[in-house]
Amino acid sequence: MGDLFKDILKEEESLFLNPQFLDYDYQPKLVPCREPQQQQIASCIKPLLQRRNGKNLTVLGTPGVGKTVSLKHILYELKEDYSNELFCIYLNCWKKDTSFKVITDICHQLNYKWTHNKNFEELAKAAAELINEKSAVIILDEVDKLQDDNIIYTLLEDIFKKTLILITNEQDFIIKLDNRIRSRLQPELLEFKPYTKEQVREILQQRVKYVFVPEVLEQEALNIIIDKTFESKDMRVGIFLLKQSGENAEEKSSKKITIKYAQDAINSLTELDINNNLNSEETLLPLIKENSGKPQSEIFKIYEEKERKSYRTFQRKLNELKKTNKIKTKEEQGDLGKHTILEYLD
Repeated sequence: MGDLFKDILKEEESLFLNPQFLDYDYQPKLVPCREPQQQQIASCIKPLLQRRNGKNLTVLGTPGVGKTVSLKHILYELKEDYSNELFCIYLNCWKKDTSFKVITDICHQLNYKWTHNKNFEELAKAAAELINEKSAVIILDEVDKLQDDNIIYTLLEDIFKKTLILITNEQDFIIKLDNRIRSRLQPELLEFKPYTKEQVREILQQRVKYVFVPEVLEQEALNIIIDKTFESKDMRVGIFLLKQSGENAEEKSSKKITIKYAQDAINSLTELDINNNLNSEETLLPLIKENSGKPQSEIFKIYEEKERKSYRTFQRKLNELKKTNKIKTKEEQGDLGKHTILEYLD
């Protein structure tokens, strides 16, 4: 083969080994560079494991500094080892922004199914009765997005043994709470500082090792991604840039992720990109759900128009969804020959 085409990816080739490790919701087995913070969180929870009341905690820090991922990691360990002793409850108050929505979600997480036509007080009583059979770690992420703070007061009053963890970006959140809540909460304070440049390098190098085929990401490309991530003080930027750089290279059928593809990713970076790509549900799955039963080629046309991504990227994402049993494909014979049907699995 001549030199002109030696770097072109074949149809079945990909630069990605495990692209799911670049999903923002991916939970690593270990959370690097946040061990001291995790130790403080664990110290607030440990009394619960000794059948005593836990300590409440307020977690502060800007977006993308590891607050949520560190706490989810701790919840995962607790569920693995202590599920018989305590309940582990996590809610994002951006999505559940009223006390009623929060208590309804808590009931669902407790497998209490009789929530229909019940008011806040009735649901709160049912949840408390269940939780008080054990104890609970309750995390309210982005708690500053709540429209009212009744749920905080209720959890503090009605749950006997608990650790209530409030995550916020607002430094003065506790000061703005009602005095009755502050006096009952009395939280420890834990602040997540932005990562140092060396920590950014360590975290991104670890992801690269798991995500990409060895040696496809050139060092110069990784370096400018590290620089941009450190500058932004938001690790989500680095995750986004790794993913976007790889997709840019694949769409050009390149066997290497060069500095050009990383720079193109940086040039396209906006706050909207971060929110849409890292902090919300994958766009392809809802699209398949809306068009379940239609031919793959038809769904790709819609996806291409909305996302401006190549067929190679579309195909890779389909394979990821099939591996996790979220969709299935089947072959059907039509007037113009065989075609592939995509079906959403509920």
